[in-house]
Amino acid sequence: MRKEPCGRPAGIMELAYVCEWEKRPKSVHCPSVPLVCSWSCRNLVAFTTDLKNDSDDTDVSHMIHIIDTEHPWDVYSINSGHSEVISCLEWDQSGSRLLSADGDGQIKCWWMSDHLVNSWESVLSSSVDGDPIVALSWLHNGVKLALHVEMSGSTNFGEKFSRVKFSPSLTLFGGKPMEGWLAVTVSGLVTVSLLKPGGALLTASESLCRLRGRVALADIAFTGGGNIVVAATDGSSSSPVQFYKVVVSVVSEKCRIDTELLPSLFLRCTTDPLRREKYPAVTHLKFLTRENSEQVLLCASNQSGSIVECWSLRKEGLPVNNIFQHRSPVVGEKQPTILKWRILTTTSDLERVSAVALPKLPISISNTDLKVASDTKFCPGLGLALAFHDGSIQILHRLSLHTMGVFYGSSSNQRAGEELAIKRQRPGGATLHFKALQFSWTSLALAGVDNHGKLHMLRVSPSMGQVLEMNTTLRHLLFLLEYCMVTGYDWWDVLLHVQPSMVHNLVEKLHEEYMRQNQALQQVLATRIVAVKASLCKLSTATAARACDFHAKLLLIAISSTLKSLLRPHVLNTPDKSPGDRLAEICSKNSDTDIDKVMINLKTEEFVLDGPPLQSLQQLIQWVGDFVLYLLANLPNQGSMVRPGFGFMRDGASLGMLREMLVMIRIWGLLKPGCLPTFTATSDNQDSMQLLFRLLTKLWLCSREDGPPQDPDESLIDECCLLPSQLLVPSMDWLPVNDGIIVRLQGKQPIRLQFGKASSLPTGGAVAAAAPLELFTRSPGSQKMDNLRCVHMGVCPTEESKACTRCGCVTMLRSPNKTNAMKQWEQRWIKNCLCGGLSPYITSRSPYMTSRSPPT
Repeated sequence: MRKEPCGRPAGIMELAYVCEWEKRPKSVHCPSVPLVCSWSCRNLVAFTTDLKNDSDDTDVSHMIHIIDTEHPWDVYSINSGHSEVISCLEWDQSGSRLLSADGDGQIKCWWMSDHLVNSWESVLSSSVDGDPIVALSWLHNGVKLALHVEMSGSTNFGEKFSRVKFSPSLTLFGGKPMEGWLAVTVSGLVTVSLLKPGGALLTASESLCRLRGRVALADIAFTGGGNIVVAATDGSSSSPVQFYKVVVSVVSEKCRIDTELLPSLFLRCTTDPLRREKYPAVTHLKFLTRENSEQVLLCASNQSGSIVECWSLRKEGLPVNNIFQHRSPVVGEKQPTILKWRILTTTSDLERVSAVALPKLPISISNTDLKVASDTKFCPGLGLALAFHDGSIQILHRLSLHTMGVFYGSSSNQRAGEELAIKRQRPGGATLHFKALQFSWTSLALAGVDNHGKLHMLRVSPSMGQVLEMNTTLRHLLFLLEYCMVTGYDWWDVLLHVQPSMVHNLVEKLHEEYMRQNQALQQVLATRIVAVKASLCKLSTATAARACDFHAKLLLIAISSTLKSLLRPHVLNTPDKSPGDRLAEICSKNSDTDIDKVMINLKTEEFVLDGPPLQSLQQLIQWVGDFVLYLLANLPNQGSMVRPGFGFMRDGASLGMLREMLVMIRIWGLLKPGCLPTFTATSDNQDSMQLLFRLLTKLWLCSREDGPPQDPDESLIDECCLLPSQLLVPSMDWLPVNDGIIVRLQGKQPIRLQFGKASSLPTGGAVAAAAPLELFTRSPGSQKMDNLRCVHMGVCPTEESKACTRCGCVTMLRSPNKTNAMKQWEQRWIKNCLCGGLSPYITSRSPYMTSRSPPT
């Protein structure tokens, strides 16, 4: 690692962007009241401010602000209704619900209204009147994953990311975890609220111990046996840090809380004669991980400095008195043991700590995994972040507490190559420093809120600034992308570290690893890997067109599964295969270029549907026909990978899917001609469906999976060249235009943004560089497109719409169609966007939408 002249590690963190208010609101935070920040697994960041009303300085609004990291300027502010300063914010495990607690004992549960990220409502709440909340957490759902760096080279996802046996905090009948939350108050009270299946709230409160005392700081962790551990301190470093076991149960429809005192500890700095009075206050108390109650981090401070200690709970043998040493041992008797806190390590004197962030990545800390991580310089999940009052941030190893990297903020006046004193001088006036800090879910980014209310996003190097070979860097990023794919967590923070030159290799290696998984897991991850590839390809101008292909593939898969789901067997006693499976099997074996001859082998009675469903799906059927025409008409121009559509020319599975749908549409056209796609032909007797099927079949035969790939012959290319003179090729303006920030962050210079002003973004990035491509351009007077319903909304839509924050997909908020078939299609996108994929097998997560009002 490169060293600064002063001996400190080089800065390994850099600002990605800073988001600030255009006019900084009047803040009523006093120095002793910290801001709160929380980062969900869906890359939503929630933070708080307490603002004075300009007209009345006595009126204070306790605001909760929610942003998605891809559109940080779109801040969604909620007047929380809390009567006191908000002290805690906690996302649930799915990243869609948020808890807020205040200094008056009020706890509110927020969730998305209509699954829109900028529409929140609070229906459930609980309170401990007049008793401020100091710690808050959702109950554990029993899902725990371990990430094994030692197995990063394995071909099996199950070996890289293993499920750990872990019991939920509370279970319903059948072992289903019960949802709810737990809070600790300043008077030593623990309160639990349980969400009953019917929607009612079951609450109970209990004292942590018989002798209740003041709790200034507390934290909550969970054990594998389903118990809850609470750590608490009264804020004085000379007082013990107490630990309690909390067991929650439901007896006779009532919530019951049982508590038990566990071994406590005294800070090491209070037993050192030289430091006994130096750090009088405990300012931070954190368990190292939520699922590990046996390691705790403590920070003691004075007015100018801090010291950090890491403790571990260990089982030790109990010494036996000498008079029992010579007693003959009983067979099977073991030495008695006792649980005792032992200090792992401590830091030297530090600048005063203002905020602490702990990693969320569940990296295994076995000796083998730690050794492999050290050898390969894989650092995510191994470091914790400390923010200081001089504006700097340090990354410390979570076990040894040695410094892994430093970020020098703008107020620390640090330049590379300058000599530093042991204590840096503070600049005049108020020092800009972080009052809240949070790691992302892969530990590759930090979100921080400073004392002026600005939101900072920082990149954290996966290798902590150490120079790695390109293959090693790719392997680390690939490992984290696979983790996000398996868990369903958003991978935005991984994209922060992907350079344009890495995109092609990452996409290829990701596909190779995916193809090595078993068939069942491939089906679960089928759409998610396409979404990951699409977001990767947007980062490079060389692969930007492939992002169009991946988006089209997502839409193609969704339409195919929807149309096939309409098929029903004509008799109840049917074989194992569904009509859709039989259609796929027959179309894969029959290579005839005549669509009518392929239809002969099908049982057409399975395709009989009522007229209204077919008519309501016409826009989806029209998209299939337009897309086939677009692909074939552009086949002669596919001389390079720059043009959209190139990815389908070698994709035999997707071409085969298009053939199947053309056959279905042909049969349905015999029953309901109004559902057929409309083509503008130059000849009245032109059979457009027959022509497209014949050319598509020839292209499919060149890329079948059961044979070697072949280049299209000259005759096929010649026929495709004539297509524009036979049929009017539509402009495929269904592609969403993504105005997110990730493509703007390729450079090392931070971007300064303002809340509510997207126009302040600088031009640049892959999408802007690819603007000459026809599919990326949108003229101001062009038709707006509903990307999910495949219908035009007009130049100036009057209907409210919503847009995906990840891919930019726009769709109308309310359905214009009331038929059951269209409702079935629209039900897919109530929670998920097109780029969300299927529900993963570990935890549920879906892309979120933000609503956009029509122009006035």
